Amino acid sequence: MTTTTLPAQRRADTRSQIINILTRTWSLIFLLGLFIFFSATGPGFLTVRNISNILVSSTLVMLMSIGQTYVIITAGIDLSLGWTVGLASVVGATTMRNLANGGMEPVTAIGIGAAAGLAVSLIPGLVNGVLVAKIKVPPFIATLGMFGVIRGAAFLLTDGQNVVGNLPSTVRDSLRVVGNGSLLFYVPDGGFTWLTQPADLTTEQLRTLQKLAPYPVLIVAAVVIIFAFILGRTQFGRHTYAIGGSKDAALRAGINVDRHLLVIYVLAAFTAGIAGVLHIFRFTAGSPLAGEQALLDSVAAVVIGGTNLFGGEGRLSGSVIGALIIAVLQTGLVILAVDALWQFVVVGIIIIIAVLVNQFQAYLERQKAHD
Repeated sequence: MTTTTLPAQRRADTRSQIINILTRTWSLIFLLGLFIFFSATGPGFLTVRNISNILVSSTLVMLMSIGQTYVIITAGIDLSLGWTVGLASVVGATTMRNLANGGMEPVTAIGIGAAAGLAVSLIPGLVNGVLVAKIKVPPFIATLGMFGVIRGAAFLLTDGQNVVGNLPSTVRDSLRVVGNGSLLFYVPDGGFTWLTQPADLTTEQLRTLQKLAPYPVLIVAAVVIIFAFILGRTQFGRHTYAIGGSKDAALRAGINVDRHLLVIYVLAAFTAGIAGVLHIFRFTAGSPLAGEQALLDSVAAVVIGGTNLFGGEGRLSGSVIGALIIAVLQTGLVILAVDALWQFVVVGIIIIIAVLVNQFQAYLERQKAHD
């Protein structure tokens, strides 16, 4: 009997391991599948220029999903991040405009404006943290209220208009250096150049110019690495997971849960502030609507990446993959001339699949513990 049950047990264990690997890596497999599908069906999809555009277009959602991942791991959610992006964007751009019009050097005005945008983004994060951690307001309600407050503030500061036409040309030119620049350029007939694109390019050469290391992508990559290290390799990250798993257990373990949650919401707002400032550099303008559409995409990226909505589980790398999936889908569907409205349907279906996969994985873990 032993000889017959052992092979069967090994096959069951192997099957269980394969299923576990698939449930944990399905988003990466899905991303690779999308690349293969759109490369085969979408003309011009698998080019350096298009891949670069996909990476740049994903930076906003990726930055927002960083903070959202931290919040959701603690079993919370932040619905105000989209408008925090807009607030940081308009405050930063307005500050740059006023200082430059007052005679300040463009680079100095841009630096102070960027700092102002980052600083103002901390305010909604601090308020959210106090409401959730100290006053015990449910995160959904607290951040939904802040959603309305920041939205109104951003529109009031700009009278509902973008801060674009009043930015001096010297400021716009300096912003483009970072927002639309690259560490490395390549022209098929002209070779590689560092830091600045080649001068005196023909119209045909401009069409084939390739940005191999766009600055926005490098900036976001640096932010991802820092926050991934904090979450995965520090005591702060371990406490974040512990709070999401069980606040009561975290309290008994000596973790200052209230203070930690306050810091989490401030950090999430700070990443949204970075996104708002980066928006100024990319589009040489500030807009109260800068992060409106990206809010739900950031939540979708986190869920698709495997972060548990009930807390205690998630990885920043998964959220990055989720953001890339959304960007690849949007670009691929446009190349295939699919109606833009279908993007919402497709992303919604993927979110449902992600939740079902997470539930199935939790079921397998319960079964394993039971056995």
